[in-house]
Amino acid sequence: MAALDQQPLLHDGGDQKPPPEGAARRFRRCRTAPSSEPPPTDKDNSSAADAPPKTLFTGGGRPSFRLVGLLLAAYLLLGTIAFYLAMDHMSGTRTTRALDALYFCVVTMTTVGYGDLVPASDAAKLLACAFVFAGVAVVGTFLSKAADYLVEKQEALLFRALHSHTMVRAMEMNKVRYKLYTAGLLLVAAVASGTVVLWKVEGMRAVDAFYCVCATVTTLGYGDRSFSSEGGRAFAVAWITVSTVVVALFFLYAAELYTERRQRELARWVLRRRTTNMDLEAADLDGDRRVGAADFVLYKLKELGKISQEDISEFLDEFDSLDADHSGTLSPADLAAAQPTPDPPPSLR
Repeated sequence: MAALDQQPLLHDGGDQKPPPEGAARRFRRCRTAPSSEPPPTDKDNSSAADAPPKTLFTGGGRPSFRLVGLLLAAYLLLGTIAFYLAMDHMSGTRTTRALDALYFCVVTMTTVGYGDLVPASDAAKLLACAFVFAGVAVVGTFLSKAADYLVEKQEALLFRALHSHTMVRAMEMNKVRYKLYTAGLLLVAAVASGTVVLWKVEGMRAVDAFYCVCATVTTLGYGDRSFSSEGGRAFAVAWITVSTVVVALFFLYAAELYTERRQRELARWVLRRRTTNMDLEAADLDGDRRVGAADFVLYKLKELGKISQEDISEFLDEFDSLDADHSGTLSPADLAAAQPTPDPPPSLR
C-alpha cells in the first residue's frame, strides 16, 4: 500500500521527537474494547450519543436476564390459559385441569416431553406445535444471554490479565469458582429433591426415581417414567423449570472457568515469551524494516487470537480509502473529502 510504504503506523526512531520525560504513551481505546475507566457522565466532554444505549438486553456492561424472565412469565401465563381451554382435546394421565395445563406447558417449554399427557385433536396438536417453537425460543434466548455473558468475560480477560494486580486476578478466578460450586450444590439439591419426591410421592423405586430425574434435568424425557399424581405434578411445575436452568448454569460456569484458565495461560505465555528477530519480521506490517508501537501491539493481539490478519487488512484498506491526500495520516480534511456529497433537499432541487 502506497501510504503505508511511505510511513509506518507509529514511528519509533528517525526524526521523530521523543515524548517528554515522564509522559506516558497513550492509546485511544475503541468503544468495544474492555476498559477499567468509568463511563462518562453528563459533565464529561464526551457526547452521550457515543455511549452504547442501555436496553432491556444489557445493563451495567453485563448481559441482563430480565428479558428472559419476562418471556418466561408471558409464556407460562399464555400457555396455561391456552392448554386449559384445550384440555378436553388432550389425552393421557389427568389430575386437575389447571395443574395439568401448567404442567404440560412446562414440559413442552423445557423440551422434556414425557408423553404422559399429549394432544389428541388436530387443533390441540397445532396449538402444541406453536408453543413448542415458542418454548424453544425462550430457552434459546436464555442460552443467548448466557453466551453473551461468557463472550464479554473473555473480552475483558485480556485487559485484566495485563493490568490487574495478582490479588485481583486471584479474586476474579475465585469468584468464578464459587459460582461453579454454588451451581453444583444447587444441581445436587435439585437431583436429590426430585429423586425423593418421585420415590415417596409417585411410589417409584429409588433407582427408577433417580433415572427419571436424570432424564428430566437433561431434557431427554424418555417417557417411561414421569409425574402422574396431583402432588407430584404440582412439584414438577417449579422443579422442572428450576432444575433445567441450574444444569445450564452449571455447564456455563464450568465453561467460563475453563476458558479463563486457558486465556490466562495464553496471556502469561505471550507476555513472558522472549521476542526474537523472527517476531520482529512478522510484526513488520508495512515492510519498512521498523516495528512501531502499533505494529508490535497488533502482532501481540494476533498471538492472543484477538485479531486476525484478515481483520488487519480490512482496517488498512479502510485507512487507505479515507486517506485522500495519501499522506499516511488522517485529518478532518481527509474525512471531508472521503464523505459522499449529500443530496440537496427536495425543495432545492
